[in-house]
Amino acid sequence: PAFAGQTRAPALTTDTKFEVKQVTKAGDFKTPFAVEFLPGGKFLVTERQAGQFRIIDKDGKVSPPIKDGVPAVMSLAQGGLLDVALDPNFAANQMIYWSFSEPKADGTNNTAVAKGKLIDGAQPRLENVQVIYHQTPSLNSPLHFGSRLVFAKDGTLFVTQGERSILPGRVQAQDLKSGLGKIVRINTDGTIPKDNPFVGKADARPR
Repeated sequence: PAFAGQTRAPALTTDTKFEVKQVTKAGDFKTPFAVEFLPGGKFLVTERQAGQFRIIDKDGKVSPPIKDGVPAVMSLAQGGLLDVALDPNFAANQMIYWSFSEPKADGTNNTAVAKGKLIDGAQPRLENVQVIYHQTPSLNSPLHFGSRLVFAKDGTLFVTQGERSILPGRVQAQDLKSGLGKIVRINTDGTIPKDNPFVGKADARPR
């Protein structure tokens, strides 16, 4: 803790049963960062530094890199290809969503979210890739992108975003007119759900 009492959050105990399995992977990985379980026992893994995906089958065999179609990422320090989530209807539509650190032409960067159709096979690939969210403002920092992706039961997507670590970003973390240090809720096409709590508020972003 940085100060006395900082870790005072209450503990949560549970009797939930769980099982831990160890998976032995083959091949060389560049900073594997996030994993999703695919139907049939495979794993989809993001490689943060390399800015690419890999698929690992249940026997530990690793696919060739999935990089074509992935938008450019800023692979520096904590930046790169970050979290990944499967569409709630993945079995039918094969859509995946991922977060990444997005480089800008002016040297700044930000958290962004993209989606695409995952085509599995001997050479897996992505199709119909679209960037559906860009964090603003962009800053020149390689840190604190955040980027956890979680689907709600209603099919909307939650995205966590860091405050970028540097002072110009930290001071915006509690400013609702800034996207820094916020959790946003969006639809799968990037539009804003009409029932978001700050829709129509002049002093806040509707996302």
